[in-house]
Amino acid sequence: MAVSTLWKSYLDQTPDRLKFIDAFLVFIVLSGVLQFVYCVLVTNFPFNAFLAGFASSVGQFVLTASLRAQVNPENRSEFKEVSPERAFADFALGSIVLHFFVFNFLG
Repeated sequence: MAVSTLWKSYLDQTPDRLKFIDAFLVFIVLSGVLQFVYCVLVTNFPFNAFLAGFASSVGQFVLTASLRAQVNPENRSEFKEVSPERAFADFALGSIVLHFFVFNFLG
């Protein structure tokens, strides 16, 4: 009962932009879990590839959660000087830098 009320409230009150970001966050979590399960059950060779992929998932999750916090209209008072466009530019630049380091870690 409480979960259905929470879900209905989420669907009714959350802007579509935040729902899209939330869907991407769920995808990132599932991707990280899948990589970890594969590493445990199948193989961790090459280990640096697992570390790079898992670090990519964790880093992208952090960047996306930060983007969600900055574009949430309810947090406008905390991020007065940051426009949604600026937040997305920071997210994009951070993602590029993150994946540059992940690519270099692969070897």
